[in-house]
Amino acid sequence: MFLNLWHKVIGPAFRRPPRFQVAAMCYRPADCAGGFEVLLIASRGTKRWVLPKGWPKAGLDSAGAALEEAWEEAGVVFTTGETAEIGSYRYDKRLDGGLPLDTVVFVYAAEVSKLRDDYPEAGQRDRRWVEPGEAARMVDEPGLRALLARVPSLLPLPRTS
Repeated sequence: MFLNLWHKVIGPAFRRPPRFQVAAMCYRPADCAGGFEVLLIASRGTKRWVLPKGWPKAGLDSAGAALEEAWEEAGVVFTTGETAEIGSYRYDKRLDGGLPLDTVVFVYAAEVSKLRDDYPEAGQRDRRWVEPGEAARMVDEPGLRALLARVPSLLPLPRTS
Protein backbone atom coordinates (compact mmCIF):
# COMPACT_ATOMS: atom_id res chain seq x y z
CA MET A 1 0.00 0.00 0.00
CA PHE A 2 2.81 2.43 0.89
CA LEU A 3 4.53 1.84 -2.47
CA ASN A 4 1.28 2.49 -4.29
CA LEU A 5 0.79 5.73 -2.33
CA TRP A 6 4.41 6.72 -3.03
CA HIS A 7 4.19 6.08 -6.79
CA LYS A 8 0.80 7.74 -7.27
CA VAL A 9 0.81 10.66 -4.81
CA ILE A 10 3.96 11.42 -2.87
CA GLY A 11 6.60 10.74 -5.54
CA PRO A 12 5.00 12.89 -8.26
CA ALA A 13 4.58 15.78 -5.81
CA PHE A 14 8.36 15.89 -5.31
CA ARG A 15 9.30 15.19 -8.90
CA ARG A 16 11.37 17.86 -10.61
CA PRO A 17 10.63 19.12 -14.12
CA PRO A 18 12.22 16.93 -16.77
CA ARG A 19 15.85 17.38 -17.72
CA PHE A 20 16.96 17.29 -21.34
CA GLN A 21 19.61 15.25 -23.09
CA VAL A 22 20.62 14.90 -26.73
CA ALA A 23 21.42 11.67 -28.58
CA ALA A 24 22.89 10.73 -31.94
CA MET A 25 21.17 8.08 -34.06
CA CYS A 26 24.29 7.11 -36.00
CA TYR A 27 23.55 5.16 -39.18
CA ARG A 28 25.38 3.76 -42.18
CA PRO A 29 24.39 2.09 -45.44
CA ALA A 30 24.52 -1.71 -45.20
CA ASP A 31 23.68 -4.81 -47.22
CA CYS A 32 20.66 -5.81 -45.15
CA ALA A 33 16.89 -5.78 -45.49
CA GLY A 34 16.42 -2.11 -44.57
CA GLY A 35 19.53 -0.90 -46.37
CA PHE A 36 21.19 0.57 -43.26
CA GLU A 37 22.35 -0.19 -39.73
CA VAL A 38 22.36 1.90 -36.55
CA LEU A 39 25.08 2.12 -33.93
CA LEU A 40 24.45 1.12 -30.32
CA ILE A 41 26.93 1.52 -27.49
CA ALA A 42 27.05 -0.04 -24.04
CA SER A 43 26.46 2.33 -21.15
CA ARG A 44 29.44 2.56 -18.82
CA GLY A 45 27.68 1.67 -15.58
CA THR A 46 25.06 -0.94 -16.40
CA LYS A 47 26.33 -2.03 -19.85
CA ARG A 48 22.82 -1.56 -21.29
CA TRP A 49 22.64 -0.87 -25.03
CA VAL A 50 21.91 2.81 -25.73
CA LEU A 51 22.51 5.55 -28.27
CA PRO A 52 25.44 7.89 -27.72
CA LYS A 53 23.90 10.67 -25.62
CA GLY A 54 24.58 13.32 -23.04
CA TRP A 55 23.71 16.68 -21.60
CA PRO A 56 23.59 19.84 -23.75
CA LYS A 57 26.93 21.63 -24.03
CA ALA A 58 27.69 25.33 -23.85
CA GLY A 59 28.60 26.74 -27.24
CA LEU A 60 26.89 23.94 -29.21
CA ASP A 61 23.34 23.62 -30.45
CA SER A 62 21.48 20.41 -29.60
CA ALA A 63 22.46 18.63 -32.82
CA GLY A 64 26.10 19.67 -32.42
CA ALA A 65 26.14 18.39 -28.84
CA ALA A 66 24.68 15.05 -30.01
CA LEU A 67 27.43 14.71 -32.64
CA GLU A 68 30.07 15.60 -30.04
CA GLU A 69 28.71 12.90 -27.69
CA ALA A 70 28.90 10.35 -30.52
CA TRP A 71 32.56 11.22 -31.06
CA GLU A 72 33.43 11.10 -27.34
CA GLU A 73 31.52 7.89 -26.55
CA ALA A 74 31.93 5.91 -29.78
CA GLY A 75 34.61 7.47 -31.99
CA VAL A 76 32.11 8.38 -34.70
CA VAL A 77 33.24 10.41 -37.71
CA PHE A 78 30.27 11.68 -39.70
CA THR A 79 29.88 11.89 -43.47
CA THR A 80 28.81 15.54 -43.10
CA GLY A 81 27.71 17.67 -40.17
CA GLU A 82 24.11 17.43 -41.37
CA THR A 83 21.56 16.07 -38.92
CA ALA A 84 17.83 15.48 -38.85
CA GLU A 85 15.84 15.60 -35.62
CA ILE A 86 13.86 12.35 -35.75
CA GLY A 87 12.05 12.35 -32.43
CA SER A 88 12.43 12.09 -28.69
CA TYR A 89 11.86 9.65 -25.87
CA ARG A 90 11.59 9.81 -22.11
CA TYR A 91 13.32 7.74 -19.45
CA ASP A 92 14.29 7.85 -15.79
CA LYS A 93 18.02 8.51 -15.52
CA ARG A 94 19.45 7.04 -12.34
CA LEU A 95 21.95 9.30 -10.65
CA ASP A 96 24.62 8.18 -8.20
CA GLY A 97 22.22 8.54 -5.27
CA GLY A 98 19.77 6.16 -6.97
CA LEU A 99 17.02 8.74 -7.36
CA PRO A 100 15.33 8.81 -10.77
CA LEU A 101 15.62 11.96 -12.87
CA ASP A 102 12.85 12.37 -15.44
CA THR A 103 14.76 12.96 -18.69
CA VAL A 104 13.62 13.78 -22.23
CA VAL A 105 16.13 12.82 -24.94
CA PHE A 106 16.02 14.58 -28.33
CA VAL A 107 17.43 12.33 -31.06
CA TYR A 108 19.36 13.55 -34.11
CA ALA A 109 20.17 11.25 -37.03
CA ALA A 110 23.44 11.55 -38.91
CA GLU A 111 25.24 9.33 -41.39
CA VAL A 112 28.57 7.85 -40.29
CA SER A 113 31.60 7.65 -42.56
CA LYS A 114 33.82 5.68 -40.13
CA LEU A 115 34.52 4.74 -36.53
CA ARG A 116 37.88 5.67 -35.06
CA ASP A 117 39.68 3.48 -32.53
CA ASP A 118 41.25 6.41 -30.68
CA TYR A 119 38.54 8.50 -29.00
CA PRO A 120 37.98 9.86 -25.48
CA GLU A 121 36.03 6.88 -24.08
CA ALA A 122 37.82 4.12 -26.02
CA GLY A 123 38.02 0.94 -23.97
CA GLN A 124 35.12 1.98 -21.74
CA ARG A 125 32.23 0.91 -24.00
CA ASP A 126 31.34 -1.74 -26.55
CA ARG A 127 30.04 -0.60 -29.94
CA ARG A 128 27.78 -2.61 -32.23
CA TRP A 129 26.25 -2.00 -35.67
CA VAL A 130 22.81 -3.62 -35.95
CA GLU A 131 19.67 -3.42 -38.06
CA PRO A 132 17.03 -1.12 -36.51
CA GLY A 133 14.69 -4.00 -35.58
CA GLU A 134 17.48 -5.80 -33.74
CA ALA A 135 18.47 -2.53 -32.04
CA ALA A 136 14.89 -2.11 -30.81
CA ARG A 137 15.05 -5.57 -29.22
CA MET A 138 18.40 -4.82 -27.56
CA VAL A 139 17.53 -1.60 -25.68
CA ASP A 140 15.74 -1.40 -22.33
CA GLU A 141 14.04 2.02 -22.46
CA PRO A 142 10.51 1.62 -23.91
CA GLY A 143 10.57 5.06 -25.57
CA LEU A 144 13.88 4.36 -27.30
CA ARG A 145 12.63 0.92 -28.32
CA ALA A 146 9.56 2.51 -29.96
CA LEU A 147 11.70 5.10 -31.75
CA LEU A 148 14.07 2.43 -33.08
CA ALA A 149 11.12 0.38 -34.33
CA ARG A 150 10.00 3.39 -36.40
CA VAL A 151 13.46 4.46 -37.53
CA PRO A 152 13.24 3.11 -41.12
CA SER A 153 10.50 5.65 -41.84
CA LEU A 154 12.24 8.46 -39.91
CA LEU A 155 15.80 8.43 -41.25
CA PRO A 156 16.90 10.33 -44.31
CA LEU A 157 17.96 7.95 -47.07
CA PRO A 158 21.60 6.88 -46.72
CA ARG A 159 23.96 8.49 -49.18
CA THR A 160 25.87 6.28 -51.57
CA SER A 161 29.35 7.75 -51.38
